[in-house]
Amino acid sequence: MKLGVLTNVIGEVPLKEALDYFKSLGIQMVELGCGGYPGNDHCNPEILLNDEAKFNEFVKTIEESGMEISALSCHGNPVHPKKDIAEKFDKDMRNTVLMAEKLGIHQINCFSGCPGGSPNDEQPNWVTCAWPEDFGQILDYQWNEVLIPYWKEFVSFAKQHGVDKIALEMHQGFCVYNTYSLKKLRDAVGPEIGANLDPSHLIWQGMNPVNVIRELGSEAIFHVHAKDTKIDPINAPVNGVLDTQSYSDEKNRSWVFRSIGYGNGEEYWKDFISNLRLVGYDYAISIEHEDSYMSKNEGLVKAVDVLKRSITFEDRMTDLRWV
Repeated sequence: MKLGVLTNVIGEVPLKEALDYFKSLGIQMVELGCGGYPGNDHCNPEILLNDEAKFNEFVKTIEESGMEISALSCHGNPVHPKKDIAEKFDKDMRNTVLMAEKLGIHQINCFSGCPGGSPNDEQPNWVTCAWPEDFGQILDYQWNEVLIPYWKEFVSFAKQHGVDKIALEMHQGFCVYNTYSLKKLRDAVGPEIGANLDPSHLIWQGMNPVNVIRELGSEAIFHVHAKDTKIDPINAPVNGVLDTQSYSDEKNRSWVFRSIGYGNGEEYWKDFISNLRLVGYDYAISIEHEDSYMSKNEGLVKAVDVLKRSITFEDRMTDLRWV
């Protein structure tokens, strides 16, 4: 496995300086935002696909750093009920695919998206319960009329350009948010759909990331984010975990994102890594730093510290004969 980072945490820093900083921490791979919510500070396909000199400079900067690109990321909502918003996200995602093709990368990271509840809606409608029956009707529309057709067509486009791994982050607010919904879309669309496994979004839902790893296996886990979540022991038992308080209102939230080791202890993360190794995953562990308690530098440094002691970097032992 290799230690990575989603570079938008310091998107304001020029790429070369950012890579030098990450390398100084012992990070080996970078995940680059190409549009959508993460932005495109370090990798803007609109420019790099159309300016060969700048593309070559970009490639040279990556090569000289000695680092690898784990994936290109474009997290957005390409099935948003407002057509102009959906088209913008979809364009960014297709440009990300074209950028991956130009770089010889075979996977991208993104969200599944969430449509409205009907053709007439203007806002996404995230359904989290089965009753009243209206919600079942919404899900039928979202999945069968919007989501599955969209992803079948997008996967076809991606495959034409050499991208055969589309790693979806299971994230609140989108149709793919848990193991069941990821497998549902994968079954409907094809094996090109897999997970960008981010345990932070599983923890607050009451899921056990290790169980999810064992259920999905390496065939469906394409990429892994390293981010922790702390369930508030006072607020969660009072209000539950379906929390709409602002992320900046940490004192009143039921859960908050934390740097690795600050929601769950080091043994937790060693077990997480070990189970990834157990199912055959041997790729990036990419830090996504969103801990509002810490600075960009300190949160990243502390996550790196725990992960360096948790990640198994070397190949596993294959000869188990003892002498």
